[in-house]
Amino acid sequence: MMLVMVGCSHRTAPVELRERLAFDPERLPRALDGLAVRYGCEAVIVSTCNRVELYLARPDAQVAPDVELIAEFLAEFHQLPAAKLMPHLYEHRGHKAVDHLFRVVASLDSLIVGEGQIAGQIKRAYELAHARGTVGPLLHLLFQSAQQAAKRVRHETGIARGHASVSSAAVEYVRQVFDHFGDKTILVIGAGKMGELTLRHLRELRPQRIWVTNRSPDKADAVAAGCGGLAIPWTQLDEALAKADIVLSTTGATQPIMTLERYEKIQMRRTGGAVVILDIAVPRDFDPRIHDGDRTCLFNIDDLKRIREQTLQDRLKHVPSAEAILAEEQRRFLKEWSRRRHGPVIARLTQDFEAKRQAIVRQLLTRLNGRLTNEDRAYIEGAFQLLQNQFLHGPISALTEEPHEGGSHTLLDALRKLFRLQD
Repeated sequence: MMLVMVGCSHRTAPVELRERLAFDPERLPRALDGLAVRYGCEAVIVSTCNRVELYLARPDAQVAPDVELIAEFLAEFHQLPAAKLMPHLYEHRGHKAVDHLFRVVASLDSLIVGEGQIAGQIKRAYELAHARGTVGPLLHLLFQSAQQAAKRVRHETGIARGHASVSSAAVEYVRQVFDHFGDKTILVIGAGKMGELTLRHLRELRPQRIWVTNRSPDKADAVAAGCGGLAIPWTQLDEALAKADIVLSTTGATQPIMTLERYEKIQMRRTGGAVVILDIAVPRDFDPRIHDGDRTCLFNIDDLKRIREQTLQDRLKHVPSAEAILAEEQRRFLKEWSRRRHGPVIARLTQDFEAKRQAIVRQLLTRLNGRLTNEDRAYIEGAFQLLQNQFLHGPISALTEEPHEGGSHTLLDALRKLFRLQD
């Protein structure tokens, strides 16, 4: 089995280089075709914002292209000096490549352990390669097995439990305060990048309305149009705060825009229930004393980061269980691949022995014809069958348990030669 993976990730390469090495959707099919043709192998290319990895395989070969050759392919395709790439590339072969892919798909190698996007990204990479015809029996089984292992990890451990981003942590807290959102109003103050990301998560709650206010009317209009909301003049901020149920504040102000004194006047005008304020601006937009834990729940960026860090710490506790599952699934993959790869040889070996056994038993029973009872004949048949099974058990077991990084002469080759199984 020839299996090799060469690539780089957030662990080995800066984002500037990863951006240069990324395969855009338009050029990725051409890269797959070129890779498969150049090395005469199966090929899958995984290209995400955090990693670029090339998987090459040939079921019937022992020698794989080395990292320098694959670096040349990357350099030519992306028009970069190969020498610039080499220090950032890593390489895994055979069962180490299997282990690496399983860990990647299960998100144990991700920037955020337990994140769910990588499994879908690798599934799409496999599906594209399959559609292009660059996936054969080895990579087909490998990627299918890795997906199955990742599914078990997510379902049987807590590796994906909790929310590991500021925006998702914010939305999770909102869900704990309110049990329904069809009558709720979300007020967005400012329009920072993180605010827009958090707003996308909040939209999934399906609130009744979204209001957006900003010192720049054009910016408020743009954000409101992007989220299906309504732009509110900055001068009406206090009126909007008095009616909002959920507030997302992310301005670039250097001083708090909402003091305790100003907010107390607004609170007196509120007629609804509790309000959740997500102040993710730096510096903070709201005076922290506004939080009373009853009618007003105020969370700033540090509060949400603490929730995120706690989630990550909790996830790390499940890594050993996840690794145990991956090890079990890798053994299952290797055993299945061995069965598929060696199946024809094992069948041929068994057929040859069966034919010889039957011929010898026929000769023996013919010679002893008339001197044996039916029980004697059955006993002789069974004895020779048992001898055959015991004789074949050793070679077949050794074949299926053979290490998967063999040298130039493998046990499979030896069996073919010893038992004259050449086609």
